[in-house]
Amino acid sequence: MKTNDNGTDRDMTTAEIAEYEQWQKDFAQEQKQRDKDVADKAAARQIVLDRLGITSDEAALLLS
Repeated sequence: MKTNDNGTDRDMTTAEIAEYEQWQKDFAQEQKQRDKDVADKAAARQIVLDRLGITSDEAALLLS
C-alpha cells in the first residue's frame, strides 16, 4: 500500500498498514451503526404516523 508523506509517495510501514486496516474496520462498524440508527428512527416515525392514522405528507403539512 502507498501513502503520501509530505508530498512524497512511499510504501506504508507495517504499523501504518495495521492502523489503516483497523481504521477501515472501525469506520465500517460506525457506518453500520449509523445506518441502523437511521432505519430505527424511520421505523419509529412510521409507527407514530400509523397510530395517528396519517401519512408523512399530512404530518409535514400539520407541522409547517
